[in-house]
Amino acid sequence: MKSIAFIGIGLMGFPMAKNLLKFGYNLKAYNRSQDKADRLKEFGAEISVSIKDVVTNSDIIITMLTDDNAVEKVMGSDEFISNINEGATVIDMSSVNPVLTIKYSKKLKEKKIDYLDAPVSGGTIGAEEATLAIMVGGDEETFKNCYELLKKMGNPTLVGPVSSGQISKLANQIIVGVTIGAVAEAVTLCEKSGTNPNKMIEALSGGWADSKILQTHGKRMIDKDFTPKGKTTTQLKDMTNIINAGKAVETHLPISSLVKEMYKDLVADGHGNTDHSSLYNAIKKINKK
Repeated sequence: MKSIAFIGIGLMGFPMAKNLLKFGYNLKAYNRSQDKADRLKEFGAEISVSIKDVVTNSDIIITMLTDDNAVEKVMGSDEFISNINEGATVIDMSSVNPVLTIKYSKKLKEKKIDYLDAPVSGGTIGAEEATLAIMVGGDEETFKNCYELLKKMGNPTLVGPVSSGQISKLANQIIVGVTIGAVAEAVTLCEKSGTNPNKMIEALSGGWADSKILQTHGKRMIDKDFTPKGKTTTQLKDMTNIINAGKAVETHLPISSLVKEMYKDLVADGHGNTDHSSLYNAIKKINKK
């Protein structure tokens, strides 16, 4: 069985790596804060203390990092590419700017290292249950070689060449961000009108407006429970990448632009580490004026 290096043992990376260990993969884990990686020791992971250590002699290197800067720090490090064996594969499962995926796929190709961009959707619940939607950009042969591995974490689909995965994730985040805003307005309207929002969600179940976001994020808004499952700062990062991706192809995305500004204000108001369903608080703030 192939040896795996897993870099980034955070909210998503921990359950994803744990699932690979459950299926018997030989896995080395690395995280900048080592205590996060240490949690995988009891599940059979080897804990690495450096980027060089984790990538050396690994067949597949998976990165699951928070943002562009984190990916740059890892993949741009002297320890990374120079210590990866020729013929190995790097799978970046982070959600980042598509420009970054093209940049590193070219650098890796020069060293005869294969590359897939494979961002995910489904949150921590999807990561734990191995039901993540995995959107993959890259060539078909590399995808086929990694399919069984990816299948252990969710449902992988090859969308197209490198960066197609990231574009698909941005499309996903447009729908997520805008829908969270719509659900926040629906819950607020019910509350302000004296209508039970829980009953509203129950009544809409199975109809055109029903969705996972209505069912899960709507209940978080009603309960005012914004314990982070997907952080507001992460959603803002995605909304910013969406606008930039649109600009790159001379496409204006007016609804995404509005939602991005709302998330920006939310982070500025100190809600950066709350769940992205806390966009409800931005609607609440507007209605206090």
